Amino acid sequence: MPRLSVFFIRTALLYLAAGFTLGGLLLANKGVPLTPEVWRLLPMHVEFVLVGWTVQLAMGVGFWILPRFLRPPARGDERPVWAAYLLLNLGVLSVAFGQWLAWPGLIPFIGRAAETVAVGLFAIHAWPRVKPQGV
Repeated sequence: MPRLSVFFIRTALLYLAAGFTLGGLLLANKGVPLTPEVWRLLPMHVEFVLVGWTVQLAMGVGFWILPRFLRPPARGDERPVWAAYLLLNLGVLSVAFGQWLAWPGLIPFIGRAAETVAVGLFAIHAWPRVKPQGV
């Protein structure tokens, strides 16, 4: 498995663990109310699980599993995918903490923009690898 896929998948698993921990805390708070402030963690929980885990896992597996080129380097230029990895994680963290800490709306917006650019960079890299056989 390529190193970049390993980074994507390990980071996705970290987001999964963090998201499940936050979800467990939210669920426990429903049964035994600790403080209403716990509900401020809900946006962070959603961001970690939906974007941090799901999107990151899909990108990591996609980079690994998509067909390789016949000529070296096998997967093409990896720099856009490394940039996508960094932008996706910066975006997830800025959106999650921006909403949790009630930072100005510009911070989560910049985070969403970073996530969008990350997905675009990944798609630009992956698109040439998705082509009909024999073409």
